[in-house]
Amino acid sequence: MSFPVALQLYSVRDAMGEDFAGTIRKVKEMGYDGVEFAGLFDNKPADIKALLEEVGLTPISAHVAYDELIADPEKVIADYAEIGCKYIAIPYAVEERRPGAELFDDTVEGIRKFAEIAKKYGIAILYHNHDFEFKKVGDVYGLDLLYSTLSHDELQTELDTCWVNVGGEEPAKYIEKYSGRAPVVHLKDFYMSGKGKPAKLYQLIGIDDGAQDAEEEEAFGFRPCGYGVQNFPSILEACKKAGTSWVVVEQDQPSLGKTPVECAQMSIDYIKEINK
Repeated sequence: MSFPVALQLYSVRDAMGEDFAGTIRKVKEMGYDGVEFAGLFDNKPADIKALLEEVGLTPISAHVAYDELIADPEKVIADYAEIGCKYIAIPYAVEERRPGAELFDDTVEGIRKFAEIAKKYGIAILYHNHDFEFKKVGDVYGLDLLYSTLSHDELQTELDTCWVNVGGEEPAKYIEKYSGRAPVVHLKDFYMSGKGKPAKLYQLIGIDDGAQDAEEEEAFGFRPCGYGVQNFPSILEACKKAGTSWVVVEQDQPSLGKTPVECAQMSIDYIKEINK
């Protein structure tokens, strides 16, 4: 069994902003089967749907911030349904909305509302983790608390294999833990030296933790799939056991002196070699 492979378009966000249609076409040329959105760049859903149909890419899912969803859940979900997405993933929770924090209960109720609306459109709600959900609340990880508080029908997983690893768990085992609840899995590679995880990792998701200094940049870096520390053959095998439908390549920042587009090409070339 081989998986269809999508690209999280956040990986090539600058190119998307400069030439939306051209970048979509390039993603297809690279060899990807689908895309996961991170914003629509002021394009209309109907136009995006038509472009994807023309190019031959499947719209799998979209990352949509909790605050954007809660502001107008019906319209946001309807827009992505019009494009053809089957999943909407909350990309992260701000600190006060995380498990154990003051607004966690409010967040849970919000997700229940999203799920109820999304069901009408044939869309499932996912949560995409980082490593900070692996902070324990009592004796359980915050991420596990989130998933145990909400039912399978209300919230499914979008496990990010990089952040699972950085959080201290083995990605393949963690994917298997959520068998039947892991329809989409993020394939993300990284390098981390023996110095451990730097303190400042989250500027890219809007958390102002300051800039990394040169030493920290050497300690941690994102990599194209197959060029870091991840064991992707075991991850893909776990996805098979878990019933995963799609795998999604994501690289938050380019590396190895390559452009984001070049990194995306390196990732799909590697995944094709092992995705059998």
